[in-house]
Amino acid sequence: MDINCGTYLLRHTISAIKKGKVEESSIDRALFNLFSVRMRLGLFDGDPKRQKYGNLGLRHVCSDEHRHLALEAAREGIVLLKNGGNILPLLKSQIASLAVIGPNANAPATLIGDYPGIPCKITTPLVGLQSYIQTILYAPGCDYVNCSSNEGFGEAARIAAKADAVVMVVGLDLSQETEGHDRVSLNLPGEQQNMVSEVARASRGPVVLVLMSGGPVDVSFAKTDPSISSILWVGYPGEAGGQALAQVIFGDYNPGGRLPMTWYPQAFTKVPMNVMNMRPNFSTGYPGRTYRFYTGTTVFQFGHGLSYSNYSYTFASMSINRIILPAFNNQVVSPNTEMASNHIYVDDNTVSCEKGKFNVQVSVHNHGRMDGSHALLMFAKSPATHRGAPQRQLIGFKRVHVESGRSTEVQFLVNPCDHLSTVTEDGRRILSPGVHIFMIGDAQHLVTLAIENNTYANGNG
Repeated sequence: MDINCGTYLLRHTISAIKKGKVEESSIDRALFNLFSVRMRLGLFDGDPKRQKYGNLGLRHVCSDEHRHLALEAAREGIVLLKNGGNILPLLKSQIASLAVIGPNANAPATLIGDYPGIPCKITTPLVGLQSYIQTILYAPGCDYVNCSSNEGFGEAARIAAKADAVVMVVGLDLSQETEGHDRVSLNLPGEQQNMVSEVARASRGPVVLVLMSGGPVDVSFAKTDPSISSILWVGYPGEAGGQALAQVIFGDYNPGGRLPMTWYPQAFTKVPMNVMNMRPNFSTGYPGRTYRFYTGTTVFQFGHGLSYSNYSYTFASMSINRIILPAFNNQVVSPNTEMASNHIYVDDNTVSCEKGKFNVQVSVHNHGRMDGSHALLMFAKSPATHRGAPQRQLIGFKRVHVESGRSTEVQFLVNPCDHLSTVTEDGRRILSPGVHIFMIGDAQHLVTLAIENNTYANGNG
C-alpha cells in the first residue's frame, strides 16, 4: 500500500518500523511511487500553472465528451424492476399532463451520492421530465426522505388524480446510508410507503415508481400492487440522472441494467449484522448471504432487470460440451464424507488449468421493436456436493447491443479452474467432475468435465 485515506499510517508507521513489523524498504518503495507520479505531473518544475497540466479547468472537465459519458453511465445503470402491462415507455402523444411526486424528485445533492466531485450541471428528475411534458404538476409529498409527516400527502394525491400519469421518485439519501452510518431497516424511510400507496390509489393514470438508493429497499408492497405499473431503480445516478431517467420513461433509451446485489426483504434485518457467514446454516435457520448461498425469499434477485425488448439466448452448437483435464502427482482425491466424487485441488493443478480454457458462444436475438443494449450474465452451476457448495455463480458478463429483430454473437472465455471450481468450508478450492450447467436467462448448456491422470483432450464428443 502506497497511501491510505486517513491518518492511520501517519500515527502508527514509525512505531511499526521500530517494532520490526514494517521494513524501511517498504516505505522507500511507497515514497518512490508517490513522488514519481508527482514528478510526472511537473510539480517540482517551477510554477505548476506553467506546466503541462497546470491549466486544467472547467472546460476540460465539463467537455461534451465527459458530459455524454455521465449521461451514458446513468442510462446504463438504470434497472427496470417491474413493468406491468408494458406501461413503459410512456407515449408523449398520450400524456398531456404529468404529476411528479416525491422527496427525491428535485433533490440535486441526492443524485450525486457519496464522495462526489463537483458536477458540471445537475439535471434532477423533475427537470428532466419537464423537457418532455409541458404541463408538469409537482409536489414533494415529503420534504425530506425521512418523511416524518404526512402533511404533504393530500397535495400529492390531488395532483395525481388530475394528471394523465404519475412519476414518484422516492428512496434514500446520505442521511439514511453512508460510510459510518448503517441502515437498520430495509423499508422506505418514515411514511414514504404510505405516501406511495396513497398516491397510487388516487392516481387516474399509470404510476411509475422510481427508487433512488445505494442499497436494496424492500418494496414488496409496490411489486404486488397493481395500481403501481412500473418500478425503476436508478441508484445515485449522477449529474445526468434526471435526463437519463426521462429518456428511459419516454422510450428514447431502452433500459438494460441489472441489479448488482440481492434485494432482501425487511425480515432479513433480523439476522445480526455481525454474522457474516456466506453459507446458510439450516440447523439455526440462518439463510446465508449473497445470491450464491442465500436460501430465503427475495424482493428482487441479483441480476434482475427487464427491458422494453424481449431477448432470447441460444448456446451455439459448436460450443464445447466435454472437457478432460489431467491431474498430476496423484492430485485426484478420492470420495470421502465431505465429497461425493473425485475432485482436484485447483491450487495444486495450474498446468491443466491453462490448457483447459475453452470458449462458450451465445447467440442473442432481440424480438422487440426497439434496439437495445443490456447486460448479459452467464452463470454456472457446479455438480459439487460438498457442504456449502454455491447454488450458482456468475462467471462472466458483457454488455451487448442488439438491433430490433436482429441477432448478435457473444463469446465467453471459460477457465475451468477459475470459473467452475468451488471453495470448501476449510478454504480449499476444488474442481469437481460431472455435468456443469451454464445458464443465461432461460437457456442452458451442459459441459461434462472429466478428470484423468496425465491426459488431456477436449472436444464435442
